[in-house]
Amino acid sequence: MQLAKEVKYLIHKEVLLEWRSKYTINGVLLYVVSTIFTCYLSFVILSEKERLIWNALFWIIMLFASINGVSKSFLQESRGQQLYSYLLASPGAVLISKTIYNTMLMLVLTTVALGFYMLVFNDYTPPDLLLYYVAVVLGSISFSTVFTMVSAIASKAGNGGMLMAILSFPIIIPVLILLIKLAKNAVDGLPWENSYDEIAMLLVVNVLTVATSLLLFPYLWRD
Repeated sequence: MQLAKEVKYLIHKEVLLEWRSKYTINGVLLYVVSTIFTCYLSFVILSEKERLIWNALFWIIMLFASINGVSKSFLQESRGQQLYSYLLASPGAVLISKTIYNTMLMLVLTTVALGFYMLVFNDYTPPDLLLYYVAVVLGSISFSTVFTMVSAIASKAGNGGMLMAILSFPIIIPVLILLIKLAKNAVDGLPWENSYDEIAMLLVVNVLTVATSLLLFPYLWRD
């Protein structure tokens, strides 16, 4: 019960800070919109083969957008802010609140990005839009859990941005491959049965990532 109260309070704090500055969400939205428009100028027409490019481009954009958005979870906090959180709540509550907030942030950003992406590219809609959105939701959760954990590790070292890129690469690439494959099934209009393995694997990766983070984070937080 105490953990739930701490998590709720910390999420409220994150939302208030973001609402006051709007730095992260505005910056990432600007990045997403400008990148999508640049891709549109390069790939105006969508043939059958180019729909695969459409899918791959979307996930590349989302990957770098999530790095820009989620990486600031711990990297942008000062030592004073970290000390305040340390005195206020338990390490598990801090990590869970950051993960939940980043997931909500990425869900909003990816939903807006998907709508704008389909609108810009000649109103193209995947044959199975629901399955594609399931991939978007799983992608938002996966990016949030992975990059929140890596951001926490990188924040304790110098040159955190470079360290985050190095640490996240071997973890996020298999996740990205699963997401692209799952989304491709939606683009191809395949039955949902063909996607159960990818969905299950993504759920397992998220559970393992969160469990590992909860085990390691208390030791990082005391440093």
